[in-house]
Amino acid sequence: MNLPLLMLGGLALEVATGLSDRLGRTPLHPVRAFGALAGRVERSTNRAASSRLTRILLGDACTAALVFLAAAAGFVVQGALPCGWRGTAAGAILAASLLAARSLHGHVAAVASAYRNDGLSAARHRVGRIVGRHTDHMDEAAAARAAIESLAENASDGVLAPLFWGALFGLPGLAAYKAVNTLDSMIGHRSARYEAYGKVAARLDDAANWIPARLTALLIAAAAGQMPPVGRLRREAAAHRSPNAGWPEAAMAHALGIVLSGPRHYPEGPSDDPWLNAAGQPASMADIDRALGIYRRAVGLAAAGLLVAGLAVR
Repeated sequence: MNLPLLMLGGLALEVATGLSDRLGRTPLHPVRAFGALAGRVERSTNRAASSRLTRILLGDACTAALVFLAAAAGFVVQGALPCGWRGTAAGAILAASLLAARSLHGHVAAVASAYRNDGLSAARHRVGRIVGRHTDHMDEAAAARAAIESLAENASDGVLAPLFWGALFGLPGLAAYKAVNTLDSMIGHRSARYEAYGKVAARLDDAANWIPARLTALLIAAAAGQMPPVGRLRREAAAHRSPNAGWPEAAMAHALGIVLSGPRHYPEGPSDDPWLNAAGQPASMADIDRALGIYRRAVGLAAAGLLVAGLAVR
């Protein structure tokens, strides 16, 4: 089975139909079903009365078991697919359900649309649906920054990373990555409940996104037609609270000539993050549309890369 072409087909189908978003509203979506299972496992094993070491060990064991289960399911499903183009087409449909290129674009575009139609309050509400920080007191620049940062980070987590692991290892790699990423979003937090239990999930997610985040930064820079000095990107990304998200965010900040990141407030407390491209201009809602244009071109470049790889391995 030609794995790069399988993932290219999945990407094309998701962009054309929004399959992932449509399925995501139902219990049939694989990530939703996996999240429900992971939630039950966490509630039954992550007990406040347990020692920190016990919670770390149980979290490690449950994370490993759940990721293995996802990869095994992908392996079984891929093995059951017919050979030839029929199998590739069926695999592409399954892959499309685990990508988020169109849905990410729609959620971010909705922020700018809400601002134009109904003002800042509506834009804050839309931003609150895609970021985990407090949005009640955001001005236009803060709301635009949050939307653009989410676009840049999730271009890696929701699009490029799944494509990368799927092109390398097929449905097992894609399913394992989505399991790791879902577990990180559920239990990989620095909170009293999850700091110990979700430690390995957070570290696995960091490892799984290490290469894709840097590839995403390169694609964003290429899509914008300008490449900031790699040394500057590395320094700014290294100062970010995430070991990976700083790369695509810094690349997007330089591509647009705006300031991103900076201090913000999360439910668990404030985060005094440094600015990315501190010499840039304040972000505006108009910059969201520019960022979406860069994002579309970056996804197009990724699709071209998959096509070349698929033709090369035929």
